[in-house]
Amino acid sequence: MDNNTKIAIIGCGNLGLSIANGLLSTEGFDGKRLIVTKRHPESLFYLESQGVTVLADNKEAVKDADFVILGVKPYNIQPILQEIKPFLKKDKQVIASLAAGITLQAIKNELEPGTTVFRVMPNIAADIKESITCICGEGFDQKTEEAIKAIFNSVGISITIEEHLMEAATVLGACGTAFVLRFMRAMAQGGIQIGFDAKTANKIVTQTVKGAAELIIQKGIHPEAAIDKVTTPKGSTIKGLNEMEHHGFSSAMVRGVVASYEDIKK
Repeated sequence: MDNNTKIAIIGCGNLGLSIANGLLSTEGFDGKRLIVTKRHPESLFYLESQGVTVLADNKEAVKDADFVILGVKPYNIQPILQEIKPFLKKDKQVIASLAAGITLQAIKNELEPGTTVFRVMPNIAADIKESITCICGEGFDQKTEEAIKAIFNSVGISITIEEHLMEAATVLGACGTAFVLRFMRAMAQGGIQIGFDAKTANKIVTQTVKGAAELIIQKGIHPEAAIDKVTTPKGSTIKGLNEMEHHGFSSAMVRGVVASYEDIKK
């Protein structure tokens, strides 16, 4: 990502703010390169101390931006695009939408022909630079792809996928964060029942989940292979796992993933 690249985040809600925080915490990133907007921007004024331009005017925000990130709700994509279209320079600006379910074609229909458009799905962990961001686009060159990935690599890691998988990516990467957190809450509740206070149970669970994820990432192994290493014959681990499976643990998780996917696809 060029050190002079200017980025505008239109509709800087929870996800947009996570991206902003991730960028601002990246070594060498100058806050003066970032513009954020919100209908009522007062809650974002504290970012100005880091050089960020905070506006309520979307039209003003996009004028000099190289990358325009749309952080608005899906139902607001069309009116926002219509609002900013007269102020965009199609040969110089890239539009990246975070809105789930809004296709590339739907976005392009609102813009001048030839405008470079991406769909991007990060998650809330962008706030701590641990997001997995899935990206798809059409008609872009390698330099532009590298630039958009560089923006989101600054808040975690990014991968390029085909558009037909974007809804699935939303479920695994974004909804999935909530699924994991609900599992963690349940595990901590179990810890309290067997004797720990809430604070200690939460600390153990949090580090256990972090360690399990790092084990898979660093060793590059399948989760089941790691499970095999900690399940001994007639041991307490396999007994607990089997009890959860008898009550539909894996099935419930799969059903939850599919339910979220079917809802997004409506």
